[in-house]
Amino acid sequence: MRIGAFQFSSCEDTELNFAAIKRAIVEAAENKVKLLVFHECALCGYPPLETDISKIDFDKLDICIAEIRQMAKQYNMHIALGNIREKHNEVLVIDSKGEIIGRYAKRALWGWDLDNFVKGENQGIYEIDGVKIGFRICYEVRFPEYLRELFKEKVELCFVCFNDTSQEDSIDRYDTIKAHLLTRAVENVMTVVSVNSISNYQTAPTAVFDINGKIVSEAPKNEEYLLIYDYETPEIGFGARGRIAHSLDLM
Repeated sequence: MRIGAFQFSSCEDTELNFAAIKRAIVEAAENKVKLLVFHECALCGYPPLETDISKIDFDKLDICIAEIRQMAKQYNMHIALGNIREKHNEVLVIDSKGEIIGRYAKRALWGWDLDNFVKGENQGIYEIDGVKIGFRICYEVRFPEYLRELFKEKVELCFVCFNDTSQEDSIDRYDTIKAHLLTRAVENVMTVVSVNSISNYQTAPTAVFDINGKIVSEAPKNEEYLLIYDYETPEIGFGARGRIAHSLDLM
C-alpha cells in the first residue's frame, strides 16, 4: 500500500489550511497514494500555538470536511486528517468511498491540551486495504503503553500525528522525539510513520521507522513536503521474533 504523509504550515486561517490539504490530495493522487495522513489539527490549527480555539469556525470546518470526503471518493484514497470536534483533538479517518470510518481522539492530554480538549476514549484502530492500522497523537508517543495497546491488537502500521514545533530550532528535542518513535517501532515490531506541522521549527520529524528501528525515509525539516512510502508487511526476522515472543510471555 502506498502511503503519504504531508507536512505543511497550519495556521489560524482555515482557508489556507484547506488549500494546502487539497494541494496535497491532488499531489498524492498523481503519485497513486492510497492512504494520505496529515498532522495534528491540520485543518483548524493547533491552539494556542497556531490559533485561538475560541476563533475557530466549526461550521466552516464541516464544509471543508465535506469537500475532503468528496475528494477521497474522487481519487479513491483514504485520508486521515487532524481536526477538532466537540472539544476532542482528533484524527478523522475517511475511506476511499468518502465515508467517515473513525475518529481517534487524543487521550494523553497535558499543558495546553488540558485548557482546550477533553480526553478521547477509543483505541484508534482501523483496517485499511487489508492492513490493520493504528493512529496516535503527539504527546502519546512519550508513553510506551499507547503503542503497546496496538501491539496487543496485532496492529502492523502506526501513524503518529504531531503538532510539535518551537520558536527556536531545537535539535535536542527533535532527536529525543525521533528516539521515542524509533523505540516504539522496535519494541512493538511495528512500522511507525510520523507527520508534523512546519508552522515553526519542527521538533518532531515526518519520517518512516521500520520494525528494527531503521529510519527508511525522512522529510526535509521545515519544508512543505509529501513523503511517500510503499508499505509492505515486513518479514519478521530472528531478532523481531524474539521481541514478539518475549512480549507475549510478559502479557
